[in-house]
Amino acid sequence: MSYAGYSQLPSGSDHERRQAQLSASTYDVLQRTTDSIQRSNQIAIETETMGAEVLGELGEQRESLLRTARRLEDADQDLSRSRVIIRKLGREVLYNKIILILIILLEVGILVGLLVLKFAHL
Repeated sequence: MSYAGYSQLPSGSDHERRQAQLSASTYDVLQRTTDSIQRSNQIAIETETMGAEVLGELGEQRESLLRTARRLEDADQDLSRSRVIIRKLGREVLYNKIILILIILLEVGILVGLLVLKFAHL
């Protein structure tokens, strides 16, 4: 009922009922927000755990790659030394062939000289 343009205030029970509904609604929103935050925290913890595991695996792989790189460097140095040794051996083989050819030519020359001497005195 209204008196001179003023409306009547809601009765106490109507006002209390709305306040109770508003409180219940606010509590439900708060509870859903709390549940959402807890789920988000759980996901963040799981993500952090997975990230730490991945980081650990990457560290192990890095160490493995560094060891492999060192082994490759060692193998490269060994190959360089082997090339030097093979070149030296190749030169020595060539020198030995030249010396053998000279010895054979000298022996052939001596044989020819002996034959010439033998047949020249006949």
